[in-house]
This record gives sequence, C-alpha cells and structure tokens, in this order.
Amino acid sequence: MSRFGPGRLPLRGRLTLVTTAVFAVLGCGVLALNWLSSRQLIEANRDLITQAAGAPEPPLPDPAPVEVPPGPTDAVLTTPARAFDHFQNAILGDLLTRSVLLLTVFTALAALLAWWASHRSLHRLHQVTAAARRISTGSSLDERLALDGPYDEIRELGDTFDAMLDRLDRSFTAQRSFTAHASHELRTPLTVLRTALEIPLAQGRVPDDLRPSVLRALDANVRIERLIAALLTLARAETAALALRPTDLADAARAAVRELAEEASGAGVRVTLDAAHAPVDGDPSLLRQVALNLLANAVRHNHRDGTAVITTGATGGTVFLEVSNTGPVLPPQEVPALFAPFHQGRERGSGFGLGLAVVQAITATHHGEVVATPRAGGGLTVRVLLPGRNGGASPPG
Repeated sequence: MSRFGPGRLPLRGRLTLVTTAVFAVLGCGVLALNWLSSRQLIEANRDLITQAAGAPEPPLPDPAPVEVPPGPTDAVLTTPARAFDHFQNAILGDLLTRSVLLLTVFTALAALLAWWASHRSLHRLHQVTAAARRISTGSSLDERLALDGPYDEIRELGDTFDAMLDRLDRSFTAQRSFTAHASHELRTPLTVLRTALEIPLAQGRVPDDLRPSVLRALDANVRIERLIAALLTLARAETAALALRPTDLADAARAAVRELAEEASGAGVRVTLDAAHAPVDGDPSLLRQVALNLLANAVRHNHRDGTAVITTGATGGTVFLEVSNTGPVLPPQEVPALFAPFHQGRERGSGFGLGLAVVQAITATHHGEVVATPRAGGGLTVRVLLPGRNGGASPPG
C-alpha cells in the first residue's frame, strides 16, 4: 500500500492544501463582493451618466437628407440607455477578467508560501521523529533534541520528549547499576561457599551418604557463578562507556573456536572457520564475547554430527561476523523471542538463555545490527553487522 495514497497525504501537503483552499475561497468572496459593489455603484449613477450622454448639443446646419437603408435600425440608432448598458458590461467584464487573473496569481503565491512555511514549521517535528527512530533502534538514551526557535507547541513537544528520555535514562542506569552491584556482591559469598564445599571433598572428609548432596550443591554453586558472570556481561554490554580500540572480528572468531573446540568435539559438532579481515573500532573483550556466545549457541543447540560455520568479512563500509549451524527446525515467528533474556526456547540446554541477549546488547552498544534467520533444513543463521574501521577495507597485501 502506498505510503502517500489518497487520504494519506503528508501533513505538509495537507497544510498547504488547506491554506491555499482558504485563500482561494476568501479571494473568490472578495472578488464577488467587489464585482457586485462596482455594479451597484454604476447602477446608482445611471441617471447622471445617461443625462450627460443625452445633453443637447449646439445646433448644426440642416444636413442633406440621407436615405436610411432598409432593415433593422438598432445598429444605427443608439439610445443613451443602450450606450450605458454597453459601457456597464464592458467595465464589469474587464474588471472580472483582471480580478480572476490576479486571484489566480496570488493563489499560486499563497500555495508556495504555505508550502515553505509548513516546511519551516514541521522541520523541528521531523527532528523529533528522527531522534525517536534512532533511539528506538539502539540502546543509548543519551541523545537529546534541545530544540531551538520559538517556544511553540513543537518546542514544548521536544522538551517533553527530552524530559521523558531523562527519566528513562535514569531508570535504566539505576537498573543496570543494581544488576552489576548485586552480581558483584554475590560473587564473594558464592566463592566462599564453593571453597567450603570443595575442601572437604578434596580431603575425603565427606561421608558417602552426603557426598551426592554436596556434589549437587557444588554444581548448583557453579551454575549460579556462571549466571552472575553472564549478568555482569549483560550489564556491561548495555552501558555506553566502551573502551574502543582497533580490533578485528577475525581474531574474535579464532579465539571463540579455540575456546569451544573441546566442547564441540564432545558434542559431535564439526566447526568450520572462515575468518577474513574485518577491522572495527570496538571493545575487544566484548566483541570476543559476541563470537563466543554465538558459537556456543550454535554448538549447544545442534545435533550430533551437525555443523557450525563461523565467518567474518567486510562488505563496503560494514564488517560482519556470521554463525550458521544445523539443528532443529525453528519457525520464523519464534526468532525474535530468542534474543529475550532467559529465553531458552523449546530445546532447553545447559545455559541460562542470556547468550543471544548479550550479543544483541553488545551489538547495539557498538551501533550495529543483529540479523537472525532460520535455515531451511533446520538450525539458525545469525549475522552481526558493525560499522567498519577505515571503510572496512582489507589491508593491502
């Protein structure tokens, strides 16, 4: 469906049409009133004009008799009344013609002025829309409109929008700070608890009947530590303060393959690496986490004898890191939910459902985009797109 079809004219066009229509209607009213007033004035002075036209002239010698040709004599004999009617029609007709021409010209000028004025008025409204669109597609709330110009309804809207962003920024900052501090504070008692469990086990001082319970408690402790580490990573990924340094997504992909080689071998998943040069300005540790999370997701949500392919490269001014894996068939409508925190899908694994959420948060902080599409034969392809450094071009070889 067309964006600007009938009934969907943009606001600027509607304002121009309304202004032009109002001017044209009022102009037609003035034109009609002027024409009627002129006619009334001329009619009111009919006697004066006809008397002036019919005043006696000085006597002249009798002319020689002239024979009048047969036929109608209207064209020859003209009375003062008929002369006045001819004069009135000529004046009013000429007045109407000139008024219509002037009204047409001024209506066109009014349309142009209305188009220009609406553009000036709506320009700041476009700024609000563009800022809202940028903020809605990213994770940063530090942008503000700070509209200038007269304090009208549009500036009031911009100030209200900025106040709303201030409140949202404070709220999200407090939430992230709480998550980071709570996770950090939980690490110490969990480390003490793990040590208290591991020492008796290592020294053989745990009775055999209690050993299974102590091992389960130790496994639960390890899972909680992993969850806290994931929460800390997510909290850090959602902050805007990044240590941006020149790095390469290819290095992040190689590090992820090395770290997960043993796990992939144990799961029976063959990992293939195609690491082309992909230079980017970013946080190296967070970008390594992106590659690690994507590859871990590809390995853990796969089947035995499956494959996982991790690829990096550059296209124009954009660099990418892509991980594609085999696995269960995934309906397209379920793909967006995979990036929600703690979502594990129908195939519950050993993770916490934070891997793809962390990937999306890190990518958004780096002003990038995550594109996920199900594979036809089962599995998932996830591509991370980031702005490249120096146009993303490969170095001269």
